[in-house]
Amino acid sequence: MKILAIIVSYNFTPWMARCLGSLRASHCQADVMVLDNASADDTVTRIRQEFPEVTLIENGQNLGFGRANNIGMQYALDHGYEGVLLLNQDAWIDADTLGALAAASSKHPDFGILSPIHLTGSRQRVEQGFADYTGLRSMDCLPKEEVVEADFIDAAIWYMPATALRKVGLFAPLFYHYGEDKDMANRMHYHGLRIGWMPQYCGCHDREFRQQTRARFLHAERVYHLSEYANIRYSFPKAFAMGVLAVGKKMLKALGKGSWKDFTAYASIAGWLLGKTFAVWHTRRTSIHVHLQNYRS
Repeated sequence: MKILAIIVSYNFTPWMARCLGSLRASHCQADVMVLDNASADDTVTRIRQEFPEVTLIENGQNLGFGRANNIGMQYALDHGYEGVLLLNQDAWIDADTLGALAAASSKHPDFGILSPIHLTGSRQRVEQGFADYTGLRSMDCLPKEEVVEADFIDAAIWYMPATALRKVGLFAPLFYHYGEDKDMANRMHYHGLRIGWMPQYCGCHDREFRQQTRARFLHAERVYHLSEYANIRYSFPKAFAMGVLAVGKKMLKALGKGSWKDFTAYASIAGWLLGKTFAVWHTRRTSIHVHLQNYRS
């Protein structure tokens, strides 16, 4: 199969050897494209020197995760690729994983997204986010099915067939960094496609050492409610309730606890969401009536 592996990079150096090295060592070979979001380290120089087989696109500015990936996915569709592998810069795959994903995608065309198990960078356990989304807490008792369905898996390691992209579209420009994968998953479900993971194949996502901070928590809250507001699996009134009114409830809860700090934080999020209403409406419309031209930068 003709497959394009797509990596969006920003200060990629700490993971480059493991990420790109895993694609170089893969039993199923893919063309590789790195879209660099104006790294401040030596990412560009090292890719040119150490991985000359990689197609390197220098964006000149930080386009965010979704817009940069869209450039790669649009290239894949324009150049006859049958599937794409989206791989985070801090992720890598086992040698047999890509071939298994591609074969399973051909066998199960009703799956728009397939992923392996996500292990931590040390391979000592299942990565926390993957465990939360799939319910897999241990490698000791794996399901026997070839593919296990899930409502959502984060986009650290996603295989998607070109047919699914043509049906569902690319990442919504509404999202800059985080949230775009949840929105894409919602659109997959809306358009009749499924999401799954393969219990016999693995990759690593090296994020277990990230520290949770208040700023990260509030950003996650902002992104979550934006993805709910844009969720086309809901009617617009329900999306408004899940996106905006739900933040209002959190404001009142904070007020009841006497936490002025949390109240003002959620008030800021609510105001921001209301300001996004027209963009959300446009995104919902574009996600329902898909035309790939709408995703070109």
